[in-house]
Amino acid sequence: MASETRATQTRRRGPLALFAAWCVHDIEEALTFPSTFDALAGRTGVERLRISKGQSWGAVGLMGVLVAFACWRGALSDGRSQLYRATVAGLESHVSTHLAASLVQRRYTAGVATAVPVMLPGALAARSELRRAGRPLRAGDYARGAALLLPAALASQVVARMFPSRQNRR
Repeated sequence: MASETRATQTRRRGPLALFAAWCVHDIEEALTFPSTFDALAGRTGVERLRISKGQSWGAVGLMGVLVAFACWRGALSDGRSQLYRATVAGLESHVSTHLAASLVQRRYTAGVATAVPVMLPGALAARSELRRAGRPLRAGDYARGAALLLPAALASQVVARMFPSRQNRR
């Protein structure tokens, strides 16, 4: 009985590590989305890309609901939840999108400072826990992760921008 409890607690470390890493990473994103999107709007001339501080925090908060729910499902199901597995795979892959965005724009972009030192280790810890439990991530988990997180991130940005900003965008 005691070893079963210890094993369950160990399997819950992955969801906790993933969510903690996401929180730190997305605090950086929320703080820096406005400057990143201002620069992108300036380069493209698309003013609708600009986002206020409040809208930035709103978008991150919306994604936080999804990530928190996925991690909760992962802990309850001992990593069997497809939502959790997709989130682990998607957040691991998400690191490369930050690196690519900064390379393409040749500048700092929101989230790149914590992508490798924070988000990647959190995702790898969760993935390692799944592997140790005999449930390694598969290619389908990565495909579901992209199919889940890309539209969710876009929807979060769109919904957050639907609310007028009371703050100066700069």
